[in-house]
Amino acid sequence: MTESETVPACSGACADTSAFDFIMAFQPVVDLRRRSIYAYEALVRGPNGEGAASVLAGVTEANRYAFDQACRVRAIETAARLRLDRRLNINFLPNAVYHPEACLRLTLAAAEKHGFPRDLITFEFTEDEMIVDRDHLKSIVTTYRRHGFMTALDDFGTGYAGLSLLADFQPDTIKIDRCLVTGVDNDKPRQAIIAGLMRMAEMLGISVVAEGVERAEEARTLMAMGLHLFQGYLFARPAIQALTPEDGITW
Repeated sequence: MTESETVPACSGACADTSAFDFIMAFQPVVDLRRRSIYAYEALVRGPNGEGAASVLAGVTEANRYAFDQACRVRAIETAARLRLDRRLNINFLPNAVYHPEACLRLTLAAAEKHGFPRDLITFEFTEDEMIVDRDHLKSIVTTYRRHGFMTALDDFGTGYAGLSLLADFQPDTIKIDRCLVTGVDNDKPRQAIIAGLMRMAEMLGISVVAEGVERAEEARTLMAMGLHLFQGYLFARPAIQALTPEDGITW
């Protein structure tokens, strides 16, 4: 996930979600060990497939909560319409969630209405967001898990608080940022750092995804190190109609 694609999070449960004109694209997270799709990350696009920036330009402090509600609902209903039967990753910003239960009401209603299993939904929050209140973040994560959702720490390796967030909240998944992945095949320090992260994650029972993989050499190096979940242009770009293993994913 890039900064321009990050979606602000919600506040109220009665937001007007019909005021925004956008669609969702999906980028797969692939499992190279099983040669299958592990998950899809939902990403905002303009009504004609324009980039996320064209949509986010219209998001203000006044409407960002309603926009987030709309994104959650749109991601779930689109995934259900496309009959996606893999994990669905949805982004959120913890600092904008004032009341976790209220924030989840439309999400829960959308999942029930469209028959999308809660246990296939993962909420991603990013390491490089300044966490103002860690107790509040703990409340959010606890609430989401209580409702059957999973959590992921995105862009891991870009911020200053990644290891402490990992210790405090132990998300179900960490997504290693492309800043550590790019060129890893020719970079011993990056290999050592990623190997250390993988050992820690294994001890904590946390899954690891490598983001921003664009070269086969990077994927082969990480596979040899024991990593098997990948996301990046090497395999597939975000697509309006989610890609299946048969129609566009590079293995």
